[in-house]
Amino acid sequence: MTKTVCIQGLGFVGFAMAIAVASAKNINTQKPLYQVIGVDLDNRIGRKKIKEINDGEFPISCNDKELENAYFDVLKAKNFKATTNTNYFKKADYVIVDINLDVSIKGEFSNIDFDNFKNAIKTIGQNIKKDTLVVIETTIPPGTTEKLIYPILVKEFEKRFDKEINPKLAHSYERVMPGPEYLSSIINFWRVYSGIDKESEISCEKFLSTIINTEKYPLQKLSSCNASELSKVLENSYRAINIAFIEEWGIFAENIGVNLFEVLNAIKIRPTHSNIRNPGLGVGGYCLTKDPLMGYVSKNHFFKNFSGEFPITKKAIEINNLMPFRTYEITNNYIKEHNLNKKILILGLSYRDQVGDIRNSASIDLAKYFLKNKYSINSHDPLVKEEISSELGYLKKLPKAELFSGIVLTVSHNFYRELNILNWLKNFKGLFLDANNILSENNIQKIKNKNINLKIIGRGDL
Repeated sequence: MTKTVCIQGLGFVGFAMAIAVASAKNINTQKPLYQVIGVDLDNRIGRKKIKEINDGEFPISCNDKELENAYFDVLKAKNFKATTNTNYFKKADYVIVDINLDVSIKGEFSNIDFDNFKNAIKTIGQNIKKDTLVVIETTIPPGTTEKLIYPILVKEFEKRFDKEINPKLAHSYERVMPGPEYLSSIINFWRVYSGIDKESEISCEKFLSTIINTEKYPLQKLSSCNASELSKVLENSYRAINIAFIEEWGIFAENIGVNLFEVLNAIKIRPTHSNIRNPGLGVGGYCLTKDPLMGYVSKNHFFKNFSGEFPITKKAIEINNLMPFRTYEITNNYIKEHNLNKKILILGLSYRDQVGDIRNSASIDLAKYFLKNKYSINSHDPLVKEEISSELGYLKKLPKAELFSGIVLTVSHNFYRELNILNWLKNFKGLFLDANNILSENNIQKIKNKNINLKIIGRGDL
């Protein structure tokens, strides 16, 4: 019998996970293993998303044709649909929780309002069968599964079942990488998991093994849900700290006339240093901006007896938050020095290349600095589908370069990489600033040969 999986939350992670699960097939018959039901909020945004999904309108902007094709395949196979109706949890053999959990970013006082999250877990507990496995994919502070989620489920089970019936609960975080390998980053990548008890652990391992390519990417079982939660938070914190470390050396390199990318490429030859980060516009997206603060949130909510601090993490966040200001400052200084009009074009609004996700985008932070200082802003991004604040002057078509005194290239979308940049800039007289090392060396030389004013974050040799 085909089993039913409910995915709670159909955002950038939940939607992709739903497609991955719906795409899992029986090795012998090649028939779908699961009937997948995506459940989202009964509000304007949720209803719009659900209508798009069920009507065959691909609901997110990305360049992954594999994900898009898989979406149409599961619609055709009729084993995936979306709804706001939480009664479908009653049918679920598995529930995957992919609800956004926002952090109030206030340094050591950072916090999370768990109310909506707790209500969502309560709804699950009120509806699921006694042997349903609940898998938490949402990035959560260490302690959340054991100290918040499990007690809620136990309380709801006690109302419906015998007291010896315990809910099956596991934590297994996603490592989704939006972009051209969106779907593959779920199916073909290592996965960490742990269960609240042995039965949950075994059930989670069996379930994930039907979705993940475990032959090439074996599952990694950790000893507790606390450990699994900490694993996600720590790996993202490490990356954020790495970025902050390079930012301070990028400033130094620019001031002494050095191309830091040349230096970093030399360092990366060492296998122990291959993942050193690059300088750029700033840290954006839903993970690296908030996950390093989860230690504080965990301490403030669940482990109040812990008196330690996270000084390196805290400083890294402060450095990363200021990165867009440095790009603003370079542009502003040039505009003032050459007495140019304050008209700026920002190329790229999403937080990373090949996706249309603008959550916590460093490009938007950059735009806010310009707006605060009375600049006239226009922006362009070929992948953003959602509504953009009118103050950002969002343009669907790329405007003429000569209309602006400053152009900041922020996101490495294929559209910009493939643009005939020299032809587009032929009448441009202002400053062109590449904030993320996007231009090819060939284009850099062509631009310089045309005496176009060019600056690149991390390069002091230009």
